[in-house]
Amino acid sequence: MGMDAPTRTNMWRRRMVTSQAILTLTQWLSPAYPVGAFAYSHGLEAAIQRGHIATGDALQEWLHDILQHGSGRNDCILLRAAHASRDAATLLTINDTGFAIAACVERRLEAAAQGRAFSKTTAAIWGGKDSACIYPVAVGAAAARLKIDVDLTAAIYLQAMISNLIAAAQRLMALGQTEGQGILTSLTPLCTDVATQTQGSTLNDLHSTAFLSDIAAMHHETQQPRIFQS
Repeated sequence: MGMDAPTRTNMWRRRMVTSQAILTLTQWLSPAYPVGAFAYSHGLEAAIQRGHIATGDALQEWLHDILQHGSGRNDCILLRAAHASRDAATLLTINDTGFAIAACVERRLEAAAQGRAFSKTTAAIWGGKDSACIYPVAVGAAAARLKIDVDLTAAIYLQAMISNLIAAAQRLMALGQTEGQGILTSLTPLCTDVATQTQGSTLNDLHSTAFLSDIAAMHHETQQPRIFQS
């Protein structure tokens, strides 16, 4: 038995809304969006310089741990909390918490600078306030304002994060484009998994056991010479 016309129309509208949300998120989180993500390695530069990462397999393992046990997971929780917030005071608390759990100065600078740049551009085009929130909080709040699904936002945010770090690694080590894309493809299901695992999480669930990544970010503060800001 076929669907009636109103049902078909509603399904079409839902698909169009989802498609528009995906296009908006890919614009926000693409390398072309002016947040300056290309300038940050999230401690990868120090890790590669110190010999912790020398192969594509080692890089994939490192990024896996960031997603599952480190800043990727925490960013996802902060993004979700920001998406669910309903007032400025709550958003400020979330943002302050994000600053507080950052492992070092460079991690705070990285999150703050990208967040400011994201908020400025997004407010100019889509409206809303030009806030000083850190990056995951700014993305979560913007997605909520445009009524974009939080699960979709979280998964694409994580994939974009890993994609940027792979691009950084390609400037620091012998890693070809094909191998880099293979790593991204292998880690994409984990982006979805982490987004799913953090459903129902709160700020009390924030923690990191990706210790080498955090320590590498600390070492990078004094590393000379260096290419990246973090």
